[in-house]
Amino acid sequence: MAINKLMTEHEKLEIGVRAAELREAGKVAESRELALSVPMPPWMAKVFKEKVSWGRDFLKNSGWNMAEVEAAYGKDWINN
Repeated sequence: MAINKLMTEHEKLEIGVRAAELREAGKVAESRELALSVPMPPWMAKVFKEKVSWGRDFLKNSGWNMAEVEAAYGKDWINN
């Protein structure tokens, strides 16, 4: 289940470190799920939506935290 909240840079770094530790421990699925809880940068979402043929579906179904994308472009931006 996707977490959809804004985070501080410190929170993002803590999650990144923990996700790396999980991966190193062989817990790949847990690592991926945790990593996806970090908000996707709006510029990255824009590239997926505008430049990648399957990007819109990816954005809708990836499970990535879209809080920063929604804050930057609006809640319905992915669908428009």
